[in-house]
Amino acid sequence: MNCYLFLVSLQKENCRPDGRELTEFRTTTLNIGSISTADGSALVKLGNTTIICGIKAELTNPTVEAPGKGYIVPNVDLPPLCSSRFRPGPPGEQAQAASQFIADVIESSEVIKTEDLCIDRGKLCWVLYCDLMCLDYDGNILDACVIALLAALKNTRLPEVTINKETSAPEVNLEKRRELQIHKHLVSASFCIFDDSILIADPTAEEETLSTANLTVVTDEDDRLCSVHKPGGTSLSGERLQECISRATTRQREIQKLIDKVAHSVKKAQ
Repeated sequence: MNCYLFLVSLQKENCRPDGRELTEFRTTTLNIGSISTADGSALVKLGNTTIICGIKAELTNPTVEAPGKGYIVPNVDLPPLCSSRFRPGPPGEQAQAASQFIADVIESSEVIKTEDLCIDRGKLCWVLYCDLMCLDYDGNILDACVIALLAALKNTRLPEVTINKETSAPEVNLEKRRELQIHKHLVSASFCIFDDSILIADPTAEEETLSTANLTVVTDEDDRLCSVHKPGGTSLSGERLQECISRATTRQREIQKLIDKVAHSVKKAQ
């Protein structure tokens, strides 16, 4: 389908090829704790788009610039198995951009205070490696990645670490674990714009290809705007931007409710 026919169809029917209304998101499903070997994990399906997040915690030395903080290292992987558009080899441009977006969101929003990851100031801290892999690509990986990351962080349990006074060596107790304290419950909402005349939420891969611009809005549970990400494309009016922010705050509440519900059922089952 070319862009013109797609636009005519949207304007005529006010309905998309998959039957959704313009600002309707696809069905979102969530599974928490699916990787038993990880310290925290989650699997998200946003329509056909599927992302799995595994978090591995490792002990390391804090940086000289931030001796009282640990750190979080996100990495988004778009392997050939998720779509024929991706090739084997080093991360492509889209995967690198997604990793940078997630890193920026973590840093700007303080979803976790990195001070909470410090064990012994200037000597020992946790680094959380957050690996996000796409298993099936059908557009809007940023929203799926943010949901998977937040759910995996809520599922993460760090073992107790004590410092041996005689040897100064860290001793890890895998039997005693603590939850991470989540300070902000972030959710992103992505949109596609068609010449500033039509706005659609949660685009599929085809809709992303046909659009003239993409926009991702990140909000938290206090309706605070944490981030707006618009990588080029056609301009966007203030009215349209406000429309996106308003829809994003509604989406935040929907997703937080879903994560809390699934996390609660996992806790009950343990």
